[in-house]
Amino acid sequence: MAKNWAIAIGINQYHFFQPLSCAQADAEALKGFLVTEGGFSPQQCILLTDTSPPFGDRATIPTKDTILLLLKDLAAACWQPQDRLWFFFSGYGVNYNGKDYLMPVEGNPDQVEETGIEVRSLMKSLQVTNLNTLILLDINRALAIQAYTLVGQETIELAQELNIPIILSCQPEQFSHESNELGHGFFTAALLEALRSGNGNTLADLERYLSIRTPELCQHHWRPTQDPMIVSPSTQRVILPQLEMKADWEDISFLSLEETPQSAVAVSPLQSSPVGEVEEAQDKEDEEERQKSNATTSFPSSPTIPLAPPLSSYPFKKEAGYSSDWHMFLLWGATTMLLICLILVVFVRDQAKLKVVQKVPEAAETITSEAKAMKSSPQASSLSLTTSVEQDHQSTNEPQASNIQSFKNQALLDLAKMSLRQTQASDLGLAIATARKIKPGEPLYEQAQENIKIWTSMILDLAEVRAKQGQYANAISAAQLITKDDPLYSRAQAAINRWRLETKKYVSNMTVLDAANSLIQPGQASTYSRAIEVAKKVLPGEPAYDEAQKSINQWSQKILEFSIHRAAKGEFKAAIETASLIPENTDTYQQAQEAIQKWQKK
Repeated sequence: MAKNWAIAIGINQYHFFQPLSCAQADAEALKGFLVTEGGFSPQQCILLTDTSPPFGDRATIPTKDTILLLLKDLAAACWQPQDRLWFFFSGYGVNYNGKDYLMPVEGNPDQVEETGIEVRSLMKSLQVTNLNTLILLDINRALAIQAYTLVGQETIELAQELNIPIILSCQPEQFSHESNELGHGFFTAALLEALRSGNGNTLADLERYLSIRTPELCQHHWRPTQDPMIVSPSTQRVILPQLEMKADWEDISFLSLEETPQSAVAVSPLQSSPVGEVEEAQDKEDEEERQKSNATTSFPSSPTIPLAPPLSSYPFKKEAGYSSDWHMFLLWGATTMLLICLILVVFVRDQAKLKVVQKVPEAAETITSEAKAMKSSPQASSLSLTTSVEQDHQSTNEPQASNIQSFKNQALLDLAKMSLRQTQASDLGLAIATARKIKPGEPLYEQAQENIKIWTSMILDLAEVRAKQGQYANAISAAQLITKDDPLYSRAQAAINRWRLETKKYVSNMTVLDAANSLIQPGQASTYSRAIEVAKKVLPGEPAYDEAQKSINQWSQKILEFSIHRAAKGEFKAAIETASLIPENTDTYQQAQEAIQKWQKK
């Protein structure tokens, strides 16, 4: 008898990537569903997260060696042909030299081949086992390491080549996102909803639900849309063990009701008709049967999807007692709604055209005034002013200074049209990758090149802001999005080298602060004073200087509290000695000096 296996991997605390919030919860929730409701045995569901318990005598920290060794041992000793396997991964994925990689906990973007798990190798090893495999990948959170190659494209091609069913959390040109409010990634949240509501009986059911619910969740939480993608040789295959018997029974019922042999097609209502009319009527009924069968195959019956498009958008089976009057009523209603929609579309289109017509005279006046100004200027007399319907800027050898702001505005507008944010380096990188698809000679190529320059500059600006805030890892990750083809590449590389040195200095200074903090003993003012002296070794302008000053101010405040407490007990000499430990250039120094003068008089 075939067994059911599951491997659920979720990684939050990466060593070299920015930590994730919900990957571990994603893996834990999916494993929990498969065990409690999916018919999987707990002994055959393996969880690999940052804090997962050992599986027998095997460690479950999701390192590369742990994952690959686990797959190897299961294939050698446990798996049998036709066993079912769910392989789930929630974490970072990157593309390096055209190959997709899943990044384990120690995955390093600077050493992808050495530390990443190659998707091609993974899928081929699963194909050899001859398992009934389903792969679910909630990845694409990291941009490609080289030349903006989109993560997921190779994975899709591999799934088609190897005939392995796979579900990706989004399209290759999109990004997966998490929601702290949901406690999961949007894809996994929709996946769990589908499974729990019975909309995951087959891959076709799952595909229909995820394609609607995932972008719906993104829009509800004001995040960029992501559209899951399913690649499978058979979307009708049952994917949960406890639903197999139910699905088999539904298939039998479906065949008995829907797939009636052509020889049994009833023509009794037309017995009195001439032969030609009977054959024509039978042909029409045959055509209706074929259309009904196709519609039912494309959209298997399933419970209503929450917040999905209206039910009228899905085909339904024709019931035996379906009256022609009711049919005509529905047809009339649908026709009326269609006419209303067409009227609204025409109205909106005409309004848009009216706005364009209103703007044309203004644009013409602007162009005329600019042309006059150029003619009156000796430096501009040799330049020709041309206009284009597809481009809103002057076609001179170099952009005019007056048009720089318009280029920036257009770049920001194009960014907004793609639902991407100008404050996220990853979104800007995706926009650049999209703009690079426009080839020389194609419409809007020049505008795309201007956008790339502006977006690249914005990435570097964001990286510099992050570095000033001490977020060196994030700054370096952002600057690495700038490739050798960009004019700012050398500047970005220089900044990266500088930030790496500052990172080392930051770590060194934080070590100093940790050592200073370890000196403190509660209730002893002298230990706070020694900690302050150690913290002073972090000099102005160095990384972690702000943290050092914050600690020094906190410890100085504590010393002042000790001195006030001693003065309250009449120990003025001890209070003065304690307050004297507070160094200059601290928030409490002036207050301490005033207190010392007051206590000296007593």
